[in-house]
Amino acid sequence: MAGRLEGKVAFISGAGSVGPGWGNGRAMAVRFAEEGARIFGTDRNPDSMAETAARVAEAGGTFVPMECDATDSASWAAAVAACMERFGRIDILVNNVGGSAAGGPVEMAEAVWNAQIAANLTSVFLGCKHVLPVMEAQGGGAIVNLASTSGIRWTGSAQVAYAASKAGVIQLSRVVAAQYAARGIRVNTILPGQLHTPMVEVRLAGQRAGGDVEKLLAQRLSRIPLGFAGDGRDTAEAALYLASDAARFVTGTELVVDGGMSVRVG
Repeated sequence: MAGRLEGKVAFISGAGSVGPGWGNGRAMAVRFAEEGARIFGTDRNPDSMAETAARVAEAGGTFVPMECDATDSASWAAAVAACMERFGRIDILVNNVGGSAAGGPVEMAEAVWNAQIAANLTSVFLGCKHVLPVMEAQGGGAIVNLASTSGIRWTGSAQVAYAASKAGVIQLSRVVAAQYAARGIRVNTILPGQLHTPMVEVRLAGQRAGGDVEKLLAQRLSRIPLGFAGDGRDTAEAALYLASDAARFVTGTELVVDGGMSVRVG
């Protein structure tokens, strides 16, 4: 099964990470490289891609980083143009930008709502907007969008903008999948659950557990039937399948990666 992405070019947004370890974007970049893909990675913080680049190099792969604000159309256009100049094609697009903010409609500031919609949903729209014409011109491609189980279930805390935007990603993916299927472009969505990624320590603990990382990890683990927390590598394996020719007959669907949390009762 080695070389499942041999000769392909993968454009991965959010290819950095807020800290050391296996964030989703970093893990996907490395796993795709291990399977033969050349990686064009973007992030609004270029320094966050240094570890990604090092790990891809260790895997013997090619990683080209570029700063990009995934909520800005001009920034997307520049990044896609740079990728095309370097590699001449884009076979795989992974839209992997986003993050959560606590609060329901009353307590959440309107500015936070708007920022969440931009980061989690508009970023996906813009990625599709700028890459779909490239894929159509070359005769096909695969798009993998990152949503969340928060888009289909209550997952333990009020994150109304995050949940709404991730639900939007799911439906956006379905619509684009139907629209572009006849043009050889597949579009699918991954719904990660409560993974243990670097974002847990850096951001989420302060939002939900008063800075107590161990308390937050215990809360999250209690919701997972399999009894352990996955990480970005689990997301990467799901993305690898959806991006590869093994999923040639799969489009317009969702792959849940959550250790059974979303089917748990009570």
